Amino acid sequence: MTDKNLPTKQRGERVPYKWIVLSNTTLGIFMALLDSSIVMISLPDIFRGIRLDPLAPANFAYLLWMLMGYGLVAAILVVTLGRIGDIFGRVRMYNLGFAIFSLASVGLSLTWSTGPAGAMEIIGFRMVQAIGGAMLMANSTAILTDVFPAEQRGMALGTNLIAGLAGSFMGLMLGGVLAAINWRMVFLVNVPIGAFGTFWAYWKLRDTGERHRARIDWLGNVTFALGLGLLLTGVTYGIQPYGGHNTGWTSPMVLGMIGAGALALAAFVAIELRAPEPMFDLSLFRIRAFAAGNLAVLLSAIANGGMQFMFIMWLQGIWLPLHGYTFEQTPLFAGIFMVPLTIGFMVSGPLFGRLSDRYGARPFTTGGMVLAAITFALLMTLPANFSYPLFAALLFTDGVAFGMFGAPNTAAIMNSVPARNRGAASGMRATAQMMGQPLSMGIFFSLMVVGLTATVPQAMFGGLTAHHVPQQIAGALSHMPPTGYLFAAFLGYNPLKMLLGPVLTALPRVDAAVLVGKSFFPKLISSPFTTGLHEVLTFSVIMCLIAAGASWMRGGKFVHAEARKAHGHEPAAELEEA
Repeated sequence: MTDKNLPTKQRGERVPYKWIVLSNTTLGIFMALLDSSIVMISLPDIFRGIRLDPLAPANFAYLLWMLMGYGLVAAILVVTLGRIGDIFGRVRMYNLGFAIFSLASVGLSLTWSTGPAGAMEIIGFRMVQAIGGAMLMANSTAILTDVFPAEQRGMALGTNLIAGLAGSFMGLMLGGVLAAINWRMVFLVNVPIGAFGTFWAYWKLRDTGERHRARIDWLGNVTFALGLGLLLTGVTYGIQPYGGHNTGWTSPMVLGMIGAGALALAAFVAIELRAPEPMFDLSLFRIRAFAAGNLAVLLSAIANGGMQFMFIMWLQGIWLPLHGYTFEQTPLFAGIFMVPLTIGFMVSGPLFGRLSDRYGARPFTTGGMVLAAITFALLMTLPANFSYPLFAALLFTDGVAFGMFGAPNTAAIMNSVPARNRGAASGMRATAQMMGQPLSMGIFFSLMVVGLTATVPQAMFGGLTAHHVPQQIAGALSHMPPTGYLFAAFLGYNPLKMLLGPVLTALPRVDAAVLVGKSFFPKLISSPFTTGLHEVLTFSVIMCLIAAGASWMRGGKFVHAEARKAHGHEPAAELEEA
């Protein structure tokens, strides 16, 4: 079925079908990404609810998997589920994803165990939830592409992307409010949304895209999932301290996982090149707009995927305490103070999506990445205790930059492929996007740890001993891995209060009050954190500029269906419309 022949309004429908699809898929993406951030901000209350200390070294792995496990599983499965949607129906897979996500939310809210068993139940249900989320993300973009004509796809996909980001940032605020009432409400909030969305999807949505019966490429699916899973898991554990090192990059397990993952992905490519019905048609990368768009997605995600964590740690560990907020208050207010980023994205996404429908993606995707690079460079000029209006203006500009990039790039990728490959293409784009967060987190935390390790030990040792902490204890604390106190601040704990514990009772009252006050720890790490942040931001500037180059290389406006119709055959790799 061609784009021109797609049904837009059936008898008895007051609203054109494409708007029903847009509203339902927008709700689905909003729910999926709301959950990813609401858990992040609610972890302290979740751990208290299941009676597990999140800062105990033995429990760090649970913390890491609750924080990043959802994204890892979704990234691994999203291409496979998009391809299955191409074969068996995208709406069918999307509807099933809505139902699975909703049922997993119910399971999470009913977690019955405490301690490590409770943590494993939450991680398990989160992985089931990620399967549903991957079904939603892999197929929603393809469904929208099926029902919207090429000249409206940028607008539609921009609206969809905005809903996702709005869900992500609303989760930061909702998590702080709901978790304080009862941690189970963090998961229950999805249930009415999911129930309504599932019923609505099964009632109203129907498959209108092309479907081609094919056998499932099991060997390709297994090698891809195994390779990507090992690679991303290795990167995740690279953040965790190992032996006497502050990160795990020297761990044989981490190096083995990354190496085995790379070998499995190489085997996947070899299998797909020979498979009669491959999971993913690698020949699509011969289409310049598709290849350049996916490369730009991956680079932009690496540049920005972990930046939200850096900004939140900056706010929670330094800026908010210096401005009178207690550490317990910082998770909620960090979400509130990050709102300008959301507003910038929400303003620019639909606008530049609509403009790209008319003028093509290249000027906006390239301009967005250049603007992002400029924004990150300007953030390096701010002191640790910055002026919030200036910080907010730069957050807003960063949101505008990625809104300028996101919707046009997604529309350009989806326009560039044949209709029969839209599910797999949507999955590959989502995989490139989702791979960026763990890769970005691994790189950012490694750079931050290097910056902190160079200067924190001496500053912490001097500060603690000046307030009568015994030298032996001060020496041990000053050389602990930086991830410990960074995650403590991120989780809303006063790091020194947690680290010193019973020692505080043996200190003079005045010294104890200073050490656990709002300003001692922030002032202690301000300069080292700024050094590490400059390393992170410099890396992001470089990635954004390379992404800008990849975006420019995509060529002019190109729509596969229109090119095929004009030329009477499948377009060659270099075919494009000026």
